[in-house]
Amino acid sequence: MGGATNLPPGFHFFPSDEDLVIHFLSRKAANLPCRPDIIPTVLLQHYSPWELNGTALQAGNQWYFFSHAAQSRISPNGYWSPIGADETVTSSGCVVGLKKTLIFCTGEPSKGFKTNWIMHEYHLQDGGYNVSGSSTSSSSSSSSRKSQRKRVHSSTESNNWVICRVFESSCGSQVSFHDEGTELSCLDEVFLSLDDYDEVSLPNN
Repeated sequence: MGGATNLPPGFHFFPSDEDLVIHFLSRKAANLPCRPDIIPTVLLQHYSPWELNGTALQAGNQWYFFSHAAQSRISPNGYWSPIGADETVTSSGCVVGLKKTLIFCTGEPSKGFKTNWIMHEYHLQDGGYNVSGSSTSSSSSSSSRKSQRKRVHSSTESNNWVICRVFESSCGSQVSFHDEGTELSCLDEVFLSLDDYDEVSLPNN
C-alpha cells in the first residue's frame, strides 16, 4: 500500500459513492492499481469498528478499507446487521454498484444491542464495471469458450470484493434490538453525518 509520500500536500480524502465504486472498487476487483494506493485490505471479522484506527484508512471520522464479501459479518465483540434497503450507485446514468447500510451490534446475533457504529458496504453491480470500457472479439469457437470461462472467473472475483466506509453516528446511546419503533429512528441523522473530513490518517504498516 502507498505511503504518505504518494499524497499531494493538503490532500483530503472525500470520495463520493461513485468515486468509491468506479475509481477504487472496480480497479481492485480487476486487479488494477488504485491511484492513490491508500486503501488497505482488512479482514472484517477480525475487528470491531472501534479497533479500525491504525488499520484502515482514516479520513476525519470515517474509516475506509477493502474486504471480502461475506454472508456472516461477525466479529469478536458483535456483528454487523443490515438496516434499510440497498441503494444503487450510478455513473453516467448507469447502475454500477450497490450500497448496503449496516449497524454494529454488540452481543450475539438477534440478541444484541445496537451501537452508533454504521458501515456502508459497496458492491459491484452484475459482476463488475468494465474499467477499460473496451471489449475484444474472438475469431474461433475455442477462443470464445476460453474468453467466456475467463469472464465467469473474473465475475466471481469481482463479486468477492467490497469497499467499506465505517463511521460512528452521533444519534444517541445504545438501544436494544428488541425495542419496538427504534430500529430506523437514527437513519436520517446517519445519512447526514458524512461531513466531517478534517484529516486523513494512513494505516500503520
